[in-house]
Amino acid sequence: MPDDDTTDTTRQQEIAIEQRHLDRVYERVAQLRADTARAERDGYRLAQVGNLGALVERDAMVFHAARRRAALDAEHEGLVFGRLDRRGGEVEYVGRLGVRDADSAPLVVDWRAPAAADLYQATAAQPRGVLRRRMIRSRGEVVTGLDDDLLDPTSDLPVVGDGALLASLSRATGTGMRDIVATIQAEQDAAIRSPATGVTMIEGGPGTGKTAVALHRAAYLLYRHRARFAGGGILVVGPSPVFVNYIATVLPSLGEQSATLRALGELVEGVRASQADPSPLAALKGSLRMLTVLRRAVKEQVPDAPTEFRLAWHGALLRLDHQALERIRRRVGSGRRRRNEVRRAAFDQIFDALWDEVTEQVPAARRRPRPEFEDQLSDRPEFRSFLRAWWPLLRPAQVLAWLNDPERLGRAAAGVLSPAEVAALAGSFRRLPDDGPTVADVALLDELDTLLGRPPRPPRSRRDQFEVAPGVREVTTFADRQAAARAAHRDRPDDYRDFAHVVVDEAQDVSPMQWRMLRRRGRHASWTVVGDPAQSAWTGDPEELARARDQALRGRRHEHLLTTNYRNSVEIFERAAAVIRKVAPDASLPVPVRSTGVPPVDRTVPAGELPEAVAAAVAELLDQVEGTVGVITPQSLRDRAAGWLPAGQQADSRLQVVSALEAKGMEYDAVVLVEAAGIVAPAGDGESGHRPLDRGLRAAQPAGGRESGLRTLYVALSRATQRLVTVGTTRWWD
Repeated sequence: MPDDDTTDTTRQQEIAIEQRHLDRVYERVAQLRADTARAERDGYRLAQVGNLGALVERDAMVFHAARRRAALDAEHEGLVFGRLDRRGGEVEYVGRLGVRDADSAPLVVDWRAPAAADLYQATAAQPRGVLRRRMIRSRGEVVTGLDDDLLDPTSDLPVVGDGALLASLSRATGTGMRDIVATIQAEQDAAIRSPATGVTMIEGGPGTGKTAVALHRAAYLLYRHRARFAGGGILVVGPSPVFVNYIATVLPSLGEQSATLRALGELVEGVRASQADPSPLAALKGSLRMLTVLRRAVKEQVPDAPTEFRLAWHGALLRLDHQALERIRRRVGSGRRRRNEVRRAAFDQIFDALWDEVTEQVPAARRRPRPEFEDQLSDRPEFRSFLRAWWPLLRPAQVLAWLNDPERLGRAAAGVLSPAEVAALAGSFRRLPDDGPTVADVALLDELDTLLGRPPRPPRSRRDQFEVAPGVREVTTFADRQAAARAAHRDRPDDYRDFAHVVVDEAQDVSPMQWRMLRRRGRHASWTVVGDPAQSAWTGDPEELARARDQALRGRRHEHLLTTNYRNSVEIFERAAAVIRKVAPDASLPVPVRSTGVPPVDRTVPAGELPEAVAAAVAELLDQVEGTVGVITPQSLRDRAAGWLPAGQQADSRLQVVSALEAKGMEYDAVVLVEAAGIVAPAGDGESGHRPLDRGLRAAQPAGGRESGLRTLYVALSRATQRLVTVGTTRWWD
């Protein structure tokens, strides 16, 4: 065994070697940045030529130069993170961006390029010609550490550090999601580089890197198939706004900024929902039975609509009674015709019925021609008011709000929902004006938007960007026109629904109605679907859920199972595993790869001392770890628990208070878990802080509710990388 002095000397020598290469890379990057800035300035000077062709050339030069400069600026930190030493003495450096020297020799290989795959795929069992794999840590432009894996034990190359993966796991995560691009392992890399077509299914337990793999896959697809995926767009969907904010820095750090990130509650234009319903109510709203309810609801007449129409016209009383109006409404709205789209047809039917009244009451000699009759009728304010009230343009939120009336909802749900379910839904919808929609409501709003349709709009004329003067069009190549078409396609509306690839994280909790909502945004897309059945909080019909998922995810499937827990220590995951085995004894759980020797700490305190105990535990963990601390609570306690913390803690950027549902997909260096028993058995209606749930509905699903609670507790217990403290008023672990 070499002594410590020898080890330190070797480390310093190897760091010096890597520093020399890093200096060379950053010197080249500085030169490229200067060249790019010069090209940008030269582009602007072209405008001085004074002709239209020069202006077009200026725009092209400035656009490409600015995009290149942005890429160089974005990848400055940690630009080079890997090195491969191959047989024969060949050396390759891997980083966030490909960089070549002045003679076009590669200084850094982009991590997404095929040449870099061995950094992640080579193992001691299958070294793929790699002798040593080195991970390089740096801060700014200074190398701070190295971690080597010697894949060929016969090699005499020096080895530094504890190994790339375990060394990275011992460090703090930071406030955003940890970028694992430097520590991707072989099974993760296989999922990242899965075929671009069809459906890639990635399954794995807590800490297996599912989310990081999904995001790296998005970056990889944009790199390898840019024309397809940048043009059509990539949509990344997460379970909550907290989660989306958590991952928001990952794709830009990987060199990609073109993907769209949304929470499930943000997929409908103009809606931002983050509140969650209790599990049984969420399962009811997510059930496909709601399709029948909503289809019937949009067919009903609007509340307070006029039941008859009377108008004096040239001595005649024109009248349409309730029966006549109902016949027109049913005739126009028959079948699957969308209400908003047939509004014009409904108005035409009213004109027809009133003209029939005219022909019956007014002699032919005194009648005006029909076009004149319609013009005069349209000018009457009372007629226009009637039409607007009888057949208004409906918005999804209006229809959903009308279902707060148990009688109206009961008609739409006849034979589909039980009285208890009708009462629970109506009670939930009554709170829409004050609380806004829940996450489960968003899928109902999207379904209603489809059922209602939208009135036809005249097509917008698109300016021809190559027309430099009236009747004069610039000479262009096919590539120019293709690039312009892609650029126009990327100018997407807020309600864009034609993504080329959709990434769904925490997919085990996506309801059948939410799968329908996702399918509308990726009808022709390929998919990456990430989840863990053991973490599912879904309490509805599993067969219905499977059918809805399969209808959305069409195409050949590529399945990947991640089996290694890189996040939790053995001590922490054993506690989480004991919980999930109560409801899923045969579940295939991931294997943790490290031990810290620090077991979880459980504290039971009287109810009156809970706020002080939580604040004390938070203060303790903030002192013990360098990175983030999460306070995870039942939904009913989240806001109150945040108020228990002193102002100094609340202002600490390392601290975050979330509910157990919001914690899905999250990772913290340390966790304070508050009232774990309340996650398994939520508080009663009076204490929930959100949307009372009908007792009959809750009583109908007691087992499902407890199982869902235990699965959610499993999630909460597996968020910490280093330390876990539970604080509560009962012994939840008995």
